[in-house]
Amino acid sequence: MLSVRLDKDLEARLDKLAKESGRSKSYYARQAIEEKIQDMEDIARMEKVIGRIESGEEAVFTLKDIKEELGLEH
Repeated sequence: MLSVRLDKDLEARLDKLAKESGRSKSYYARQAIEEKIQDMEDIARMEKVIGRIESGEEAVFTLKDIKEELGLEH
């Protein structure tokens, strides 16, 4: 169980959205938290990859490199 305090303006916006849509405030809170966590997980993974690239641990190839390797460059 999680309890979250919202400022008055955000609470009012959430109330209005819930009433207008017929969905619960909890539904929208879950959706928002889920999306934000997914974004933060994606950013963390991206930062790890960038670190590996910067350290030389992971190689990076341009489209031109790949085309040349596959013999597709004219």
